[in-house]
Amino acid sequence: MQITEIREKTVPLASPIANAYIDFTQMTCSVVAVLTDVVRNERCGDGKPHPKVFVYAAGGYYYPGKGLDDLKREMRGYLDRGYTVVKMKIGGASLDEDLQRIEAVLEELVPGQQLAVDANGRFDLETAIAYAKALSQYNLFWYEEAGDPLDYNLQAELAKHYARPMATGENLFSVQDARNLIRYGGMRPDRDWLQFDCALSYGLVEYLRILQMLKNHGWSTRRCIPHGGHQMSLNVAAGLGLGGNESYPDLFQPYGGFPDGVEVQNGYVTMPELPGIGFEGKSNLYREMKALSN
Repeated sequence: MQITEIREKTVPLASPIANAYIDFTQMTCSVVAVLTDVVRNERCGDGKPHPKVFVYAAGGYYYPGKGLDDLKREMRGYLDRGYTVVKMKIGGASLDEDLQRIEAVLEELVPGQQLAVDANGRFDLETAIAYAKALSQYNLFWYEEAGDPLDYNLQAELAKHYARPMATGENLFSVQDARNLIRYGGMRPDRDWLQFDCALSYGLVEYLRILQMLKNHGWSTRRCIPHGGHQMSLNVAAGLGLGGNESYPDLFQPYGGFPDGVEVQNGYVTMPELPGIGFEGKSNLYREMKALSN
């Protein structure tokens, strides 16, 4: 393969939504990379094909004027489209208000469906523990990124106060940082989830090093559900036999979501027969990419 040209293009990805830490009104997306690697499960995974991948719907952002009924309607929309796990943001309001939001969403769930919550690293230790104690009454899929991702002591201490599953790792990009999380973060391989982002962690090669490190420390790669909600991580999850992938059904379009015709059935998607990452199969994204290339 010969690279004849590299182009960089920055496009707006702005939205009035917010989580506990980030205001997305000025968000942009820059494309600068050329992907030449092909993920082959027989080489890097467990040797078995994974035509189906577990996916969960991420949303539940804070939004001006968004009330409980709006939040419930959003989550019901994801569940009606076949998702069995939905995720919402916490930490951008008071604990009491967040508990009201959580309980409103839980009212929409039926047996076999679960809610995950994400604080986006907002909390100090005291607040993280306060939330942990309050959240323990619910059967949540996970309690995500309570504190700063590099504060391994906070994560380890939090595990003493929260027996249910936790998740973190989306903001750790190197194998060294990931290894320190496993060494010092108190993460539990029987219940916790790791969210290293294959598009952010210095490329696929570094991501493979992270997976090998996890195996060396007794972790199954099935405990990895990458952050990102894009088609690259979906293909990596399928090719490497990971535990699933994040999905943004309605947000960050046209970059989020799946190729046209791919439906979520009981929390899983079946990988389409498309070459490469499959950009061409997502018509609104492909139109955007063609326009950017002109």
